[in-house]
Amino acid sequence: MHKYLPLFVLRPMSMLVAMAATGSAMATNGMLMEGYGPISSAMGGASQALDHGNAAMAQNPATLTFMSEGARLDLAFGFLGPKVSSSVPGMSVSSGGTSYMMPALGYTKRTGALVYGIGMFAQGGMGTEYEANTFLAMGSGQPVRSELGIGSVIVPIAYQVSRDLSLGATLDYMWSDLDLLMATSGAQLGGLVTGAGGNLAQALPALGGAPWARINFSDGDKFSGAAKATGYGAKIGGTYRLGGDVVLGASYRFKSRIDDMKTNSSSASVTAFGGFSDSGRITVLDFQMPSVLSVGASWQMDAATLLVADVKTIGWSDSMKSFRMRYDSAGMGGTVSFELPQNWKDQTVVNLGIAWKANDALTLRAGVNLADNPVPDTTVNPLFPAIVKNHLTMGLGYRVSARSEANLALTMAPNTTVNSGSGVAIEHAQNNVQLMYSHRF
Repeated sequence: MHKYLPLFVLRPMSMLVAMAATGSAMATNGMLMEGYGPISSAMGGASQALDHGNAAMAQNPATLTFMSEGARLDLAFGFLGPKVSSSVPGMSVSSGGTSYMMPALGYTKRTGALVYGIGMFAQGGMGTEYEANTFLAMGSGQPVRSELGIGSVIVPIAYQVSRDLSLGATLDYMWSDLDLLMATSGAQLGGLVTGAGGNLAQALPALGGAPWARINFSDGDKFSGAAKATGYGAKIGGTYRLGGDVVLGASYRFKSRIDDMKTNSSSASVTAFGGFSDSGRITVLDFQMPSVLSVGASWQMDAATLLVADVKTIGWSDSMKSFRMRYDSAGMGGTVSFELPQNWKDQTVVNLGIAWKANDALTLRAGVNLADNPVPDTTVNPLFPAIVKNHLTMGLGYRVSARSEANLALTMAPNTTVNSGSGVAIEHAQNNVQLMYSHRF
């Protein structure tokens, strides 16, 4: 299934921004992208100590000072191709979410030692889609799906303090969108309840024996989700040159501060076998993107060869302890709170890459992205299969003219299989592409 991801929608802006709108990116280091921009992505996602264009504002903003005097415009387009399936003995189903399109853009300008700019980038997401006749629908006769997207408009500033030292920071305007169509048994739904009140609380016990019960909120909009929120984030970074050949870099992305995602007052519903149906509002409570600490180095081995390496720690244990929702009934009245334990582990990612300048126009790149799976088997859900581990990457850059260049990255994530606590075997593999055109002014 082909979709545009609502990751960049900034509704008051023009159609250009709407076309950059996205929803769930099947991101591959947990919910984060394996790399930002094709230069970094082709080298395993390494980014802390090399010039990889305006995508630096999504990683280590201090590397923006590696650009020359003047301005740079990057226009990028990504294709994410996840292949996800879930199975139990005798039954196997594949997710219909197999093709996601993801635009991005960035503009920076250097004046003396100062670099500033603006850009729009996906920060991450995840999602799957299963048809109504699959076992994951629990006999409800309706499809199940999830689609989460996190995007940002980033305003970076970087300053070259001395010949060797550069510092940078960003302020990020962030937004999140979520669609969720989830089916469980009535007993399982009851097990997720952490509190209830009003008429709805009195009705819930009767659902315990239902063969299926559902939580539904999805607006069918390919540019956004039914539950929405905005907030902010920030990053700081620095680089230091050791002699002429080696550069060290480090950055820290702060945990996001995004408001609770909310649907409209009656656009969500709770339904169950036997004709139970109620509409209301879903509020997703305190869903945040994690902190990320990254360190890295680059070595210009000779005039043609660049080696790069990063290590990053992603703080999932703080941001993904649980997935919490509150449902406020607009029909019978009352509220109910749900909690899905997650207990994600902090994730260590190693990015290794090489670039080789074949001639004045052509540069070839390759790398690996090595990571552990942050999602425990006991809590992994077929609707949120953020289980991918390692990636093989490659790409190239071609100088079209003295002021323009094109860069391409290909990423392949081999199949990862886990067995969930509910007895479902989940498989996830990916083939992703990023393409970027850059022009200097």
